[in-house]
Amino acid sequence: MNRLLPFFFVLLFPALLFAQENSASLLRELDQTIENHQFYSNQKEHTIDSLKQLLKPALSDLQKQKVYGQLYEEYRVYKSDSALVFARKSMQIAIRLNDPKRSDQAALNLASIMGTLGMYKEATDILTKNPGNRSPELKGSYYVVNRVLYGYMYDYATSIYEKEKYATLTQKYRDSTLQYFPKQSRQHLIIQAELLIEKGQEDQALQQLLSIFPTISLSDPDRAVFAYIISHAYHQKKDRDSEKKWLAISAISDLKLAKKENISLRNLAFLLYEEGDIDRAYKYIQRSLEDALFCNARLRTYEISKMMPIISEAYEHQNQTNQRQLWLFLVSVSLLTVILLIVLILLFKQMKKLKIAQKDLNNANSQLSELNIALQAINLKLKETNSTLTEANLVKEIYIGKYMDQCSDYIGKLEGYRRKLNVMATAGKMNNLISAIKSKQFIEAELKEFYTNFDKTFLLLFPDFINEFEGLLIDTELTQLKDGEFLNTELRIVALIRLDIKDSAKIAIFLRYSVSTIYNYRSQIKNKAAGPREEFEANVMRIGTGIK
Repeated sequence: MNRLLPFFFVLLFPALLFAQENSASLLRELDQTIENHQFYSNQKEHTIDSLKQLLKPALSDLQKQKVYGQLYEEYRVYKSDSALVFARKSMQIAIRLNDPKRSDQAALNLASIMGTLGMYKEATDILTKNPGNRSPELKGSYYVVNRVLYGYMYDYATSIYEKEKYATLTQKYRDSTLQYFPKQSRQHLIIQAELLIEKGQEDQALQQLLSIFPTISLSDPDRAVFAYIISHAYHQKKDRDSEKKWLAISAISDLKLAKKENISLRNLAFLLYEEGDIDRAYKYIQRSLEDALFCNARLRTYEISKMMPIISEAYEHQNQTNQRQLWLFLVSVSLLTVILLIVLILLFKQMKKLKIAQKDLNNANSQLSELNIALQAINLKLKETNSTLTEANLVKEIYIGKYMDQCSDYIGKLEGYRRKLNVMATAGKMNNLISAIKSKQFIEAELKEFYTNFDKTFLLLFPDFINEFEGLLIDTELTQLKDGEFLNTELRIVALIRLDIKDSAKIAIFLRYSVSTIYNYRSQIKNKAAGPREEFEANVMRIGTGIK
């Protein structure tokens, strides 16, 4: 039992690490990442432009080849045509330098990108002319390129004979690859995991992959590869939720690194289509197609083109269903409107009858002068009721003040919480976060709505507030409102004073200003007072009371 504890820890640690990252939150993060895809593409273009600026006539051939190699790596999964250009340039310099190792590396790069572009014959010709035994340290890479190339050819093959032939060659080169990469290398782990999954040993593959995945940084291209293979293992285990989660993680990594030649987003789109999430499926497959076309990845474009009509048809069918539902809704609203009009007409007739009855009642009241004594008693009770209502209004004012304080504190806490999460995100502690909060738009929107609700509530309690306040001033400059405003900053300060919130520190917290700024505002307001400055706030407290 004790010997099994490390095994269970390895399996449970990644599960605990990503417990918060459920499929729904990851899909929301993926949606946001797709919305910002141009931002990540711009980052990639900036990196490429920086490398191109290094290409100057004074560079030696060795320096040029180094820059060409870097440009090839940047373009490899971003824009295949450009990657092909720089792979050829690197090959030409390697031949000119007469350096076998550099020539072999350049040949492998050229064959690899030709495979992506569907130039299979040209790629195999290059690999035949540059066998892997010339540079033993590149032998592993040589087998990897062959394995990937024959894998592409297998996917494209239409007859069973060719498929079996290319499958055999793919397996042959994959098995050979394992001999030339260290056992702890990522390439060895990837191939070993694929073999385990193929043999039906998914749990063992997951044990290896999940143990190393937390060590892969967010900016590492291998993150998407490992996440995709993990999703494939869960696919074999028929765990759709886990498969969907890891496909989303892989797709997010691909998009943030501007990898246009990818597969995770396409597979996720089809998975969501099968689950009935047609809107997301359509958005994801469309993004995949646009990326594949941009990259000129022939195989990916071909694969997506087979799926696109299926998802598009389902998307169109859903839109038609939504339109029918909308039409039914409009019809229902129209019928309800007609019914409402009929009710209003009946109500109007009833009100006319009520008006006649009121007139008769008035006539009757004129004949009941002998009931004056009873009416005086009723009036006394009404006065007592009015006094009670006045006290209730005072209570409402106090409650409103407390309510505003609490709401202000709440917004302040939200802002502090956002800053704390932002610090955590900046520090790279992203694994336990559902999504990063990156801007103040939420707080600003909440504040705007909060102040609007405050303005409306206050003016509902004191409908003549602005007019009465203007009566306390020598001019109306402070009460000039912009379009859409109910109260401006000066009026809100006076409103808070009317609610008996006179402490400048509390007003500053409420309005999100410094105490000195509030002090200056109060001084400016008092300078506009028509009467003595020291009586100004006392006069404000009489607003709405009818007391002069």
